[in-house]
Amino acid sequence: MLKKGLLAFAALSTLGVMATAQAEEFRDDRFYVAPFGSFVQPAGDRSSNNGWGGGMGFGKILNEHLNIELKGFWQGLSGDQDPSSWEMMGGMVDTQYYFFRDTFSPYAVVGLGGMNTNHGGRSAAGFIGEVGAGVTYELHDNFLIRSDVRYRYNNNFSANMATAGDSEFNDMTVNLGFVIPIGPKPAAPVVAKAPPPPAPAPVVADCSTLDTDKDGVNNCNDKCPGTLPGVEVSVHGCWILEVLFDNDKDIIKPQYFHKLDHAAETIKKFPNTAFEVQGHTSKTGTYKHNLALSERRALAVQKYLTNGSHSPNITSKGYSWDRPIDTNETEEGRANNRRVQLEVNGQLQEPLNR
Repeated sequence: MLKKGLLAFAALSTLGVMATAQAEEFRDDRFYVAPFGSFVQPAGDRSSNNGWGGGMGFGKILNEHLNIELKGFWQGLSGDQDPSSWEMMGGMVDTQYYFFRDTFSPYAVVGLGGMNTNHGGRSAAGFIGEVGAGVTYELHDNFLIRSDVRYRYNNNFSANMATAGDSEFNDMTVNLGFVIPIGPKPAAPVVAKAPPPPAPAPVVADCSTLDTDKDGVNNCNDKCPGTLPGVEVSVHGCWILEVLFDNDKDIIKPQYFHKLDHAAETIKKFPNTAFEVQGHTSKTGTYKHNLALSERRALAVQKYLTNGSHSPNITSKGYSWDRPIDTNETEEGRANNRRVQLEVNGQLQEPLNR
């Protein structure tokens, strides 16, 4: 009967192993206390009925698979053919091997220890060894139900405790109790989340492939990116008109009228765009004289573009030699500085005339 019970319990434990998934990484290493009650089924060599008992264990969780536990117990049996009862008190060290740790955790156990037996007015101290299997069921981090079935071998060293003179006994014990771990259950390590990958750098288009104002000059070379559509531009993308003044003069020659007419028609298409005709000179003579000259040239071009009428979006201003675009140390450089430029929405245009 004893062997059949152990085989049945081992089969149930194997099914539990197969049915329960492996737990996550195990980190529990707490001490615990384990009170329990026992049912004892003696073999025929004691000539006794079954009995009850209880005890207390104190243990340590070593790792994912092993517990070590020190336990003490008391058990009593009632007489059968021999009317005297049996009283057994002892202690032992258990080693428990857990197949895995989870809510339901099956284990095998081996225990060794000593037991003092009282029976029929005689008393004897002996050796005990136990093997068995059991399960724990976790109800809470600090409270588990535990039960196991064990075969016990007891040797009383020729003390002749039984009526038949036996000193070796075989018993089966069924234990049911609680495991109460001491302290909080270790938490799983917090795995830091990998930082999000950096946002891809914005794709900056190569300016050499862009022509924002569509004047045929790429943005890298365009010094006047706001040029009006359809006007003639220089290699620098600025609006150009080849209108030349005689030296120290502000009279527009008739040969340039057609260019200015075309410019005036273009400006009329943008009534909400502000234009400033800017007069400039080289650094020759006095500043005051050149300021007046630059103002007269700018005003002459403004009047032609507006045909003598008032146009609030076209203004003129003279800058004398304050804004050179070339050196004043050479004649060629001074010629470049004697100019009229057109500014569109605050963007400086290339020379309108010199």
